[in-house]
Amino acid sequence: MRQLDLNADVGEGLPDADAALLQLITSANIACGLHAGDPHTMRTTVALAVRQGVAVGAHPSFDDREGFGRRPMQLSSAELADLLLYQLGALDAIARAQGVALHHVKPHGALYNQAERDESIAVGIIGGVRAFDPQLRLVGRAGSAMAQAAAALDHPFTAEAFADRRYKADGSLVPRSEPGAVLTDPAEVAAQVRRLVTDGEVVSGDGTHVPVTFETLCLHGDTPGAAVLGARIRQELDALGVGVSAPRLVGVDTLPP
Repeated sequence: MRQLDLNADVGEGLPDADAALLQLITSANIACGLHAGDPHTMRTTVALAVRQGVAVGAHPSFDDREGFGRRPMQLSSAELADLLLYQLGALDAIARAQGVALHHVKPHGALYNQAERDESIAVGIIGGVRAFDPQLRLVGRAGSAMAQAAAALDHPFTAEAFADRRYKADGSLVPRSEPGAVLTDPAEVAAQVRRLVTDGEVVSGDGTHVPVTFETLCLHGDTPGAAVLGARIRQELDALGVGVSAPRLVGVDTLPP
């Protein structure tokens, strides 16, 4: 049976939605306190993930709580590395106190979007991740500057596709500021997942068939009705004969007492 990872961004201030989502997903991208979350929400979200057998990952961002991490910023490579180290270290300490370590890191918001296009930002992000743990997987879109930088640096990379976002003809995401950028209709989300799994593509807003390479599917925790969408995605994957599981990492899934 084909296996896919199903990831979601959590720990962003929606505890009820998180509790429901963590029963459906296999990897959690947990906010690290700069765009959302705090030590308490990080601890409680990690605890929920551990209870549900969900892989714990970091969701670092720019230091931009007011803009929810979705406002572009310009930082040097050293500043980017420090930004990543600060957030990864905080979440990892909380995770290790509960017997697990980080499985992956997925940048949030503007940090992700800028790193998709700007190789210097992508390299700065990878520099911070590698300083923390050279084996910690980076999650991003296939074909992006992040994917290219990871390949050039021989850094572990997992390509993702989006279940709840509209794509542009070039394979990037439609900006959230544009109408229809976020998919909230369960039938529409299910149709996009079906096309991704069966055909390896999405249909962009202008009707272009866009090839998409992926190993993990993303559902945003702050998408309206995220838990309903998550259940519909699981139903669709089951109908397609696809199982869900997080990538397993020897020596990381559990820590010695």
